[in-house]
Amino acid sequence: MDLPDRFRDPALARRIALIAQSHARLLGAPLVAEGEDLAEALWNAPQVILAHGTEADPLFYFANRAALARFDARLDQIIGMPSRLSAEAPNRAERQALLDRVSRDGFIADYSGVRISLTGQRFRIEQATVWNLIGADGGVCGQAASFRCWTEL
Repeated sequence: MDLPDRFRDPALARRIALIAQSHARLLGAPLVAEGEDLAEALWNAPQVILAHGTEADPLFYFANRAALARFDARLDQIIGMPSRLSAEAPNRAERQALLDRVSRDGFIADYSGVRISLTGQRFRIEQATVWNLIGADGGVCGQAASFRCWTEL
């Protein structure tokens, strides 16, 4: 599947590129191969990659192909969805504690927690990395997460 047209919009493409740029800056390692179109590379990456903004109830603005498959979602279902809905209500406090820790420390590289797909399938993500998205002005523009490992529950 090719990169969706919505991700080719120049303003959104810059916001998406920030996912990889912030990862490299904060973790000291590239998230995807350097030198490629970052939106295309993130879209086609084998690991799940998601990002949300800084709204009062943060909304997903990026989910790659692997994320769509893992969350049993279409792009139009996940983009604009409150990111808190990726966890069941009883697990949302744990998720918020994670996000607070990322806000304080810039990133974490060892997260695990229970998530739920849009079809109701529960799974535990393991060894996830979650990081702040840092804009050119140094301000936080959102947060992103990436993981390769999970266990079906």
